[in-house]
Amino acid sequence: MDKPFYKEHKKFIDNFIHSALEEDIGKIDYSSESCIPTNSFKSAKLFVKKPCVIAGVELAEKIFKYFDPKIIFKKLMNDGEVAKFGSIPFTVDGKAKSILATERVVLNTMQRMSGISTITKSFRNKIIGFDCKILDTRKTSPNFRYPEKWAVKIGGGENHRMGLFDSIIIKDNHIDYCGGINKTLIKVEKYLKQLKSKKPILIVETRNLGEIKDVLKYDFVDRILLDNMSISRLKMAVKIINKKIKVEVSGNISSSNIQKIAETGVDYMSIGALTHSAPHIDLSLKAI
Repeated sequence: MDKPFYKEHKKFIDNFIHSALEEDIGKIDYSSESCIPTNSFKSAKLFVKKPCVIAGVELAEKIFKYFDPKIIFKKLMNDGEVAKFGSIPFTVDGKAKSILATERVVLNTMQRMSGISTITKSFRNKIIGFDCKILDTRKTSPNFRYPEKWAVKIGGGENHRMGLFDSIIIKDNHIDYCGGINKTLIKVEKYLKQLKSKKPILIVETRNLGEIKDVLKYDFVDRILLDNMSISRLKMAVKIINKKIKVEVSGNISSSNIQKIAETGVDYMSIGALTHSAPHIDLSLKAI
């Protein structure tokens, strides 16, 4: 069973919270200092303005309490639930200055995460019944990767590598720099034999049927990545691979063709649009 996302990536999420608050607040919130008494205690609610798969509720609580541990956070919806216009995922009670200081970071984070979880869920719903997983990519916002990948998980997708440090993906530029698939994989095999740590998963990107046949000669490869292939070419590739190795597909995957791609029998689809093209969801924090 997977670890809860925050527990597994606590260091990175806490660093994000700290840097996001520091970026927005700096040393002083002049606006609140100018008109809000220190001893003023107020309440607020998160108001959903557009139907979505809500994401970031757990993270919102951590942001509020990181800034002010005395804030009372009342969760009314869980991450991953479908929200409609007017839904109230949570309320907060505490110092007015604390609520005002953290409001924008919470909203920016949840609007982004909810957009990602919503588009991920829409893709996932189109391939229900197929033995195929939807993966994200490294096409994420700098310093916001972990919340974005958390949102993918909330929407029903799976995380690909978190960074360059946790798997080997040999892509087209690696292959071109090395002078071809075979020269590349000979070097990779030598490197893996020298590794004293646990062998990372090895995925090799292929651009044509010839490269696929070359990769199949090397039994230490864990997965073949089929990049930017047409449906007809995907069918041919899957037939050649014949379940000898796991198959991942990427490039030009959309809501209109995702089911046809799943029908070819691939095991994974990595979709950059989950993070680089997801719309923000309109949310607001209302005083009550």
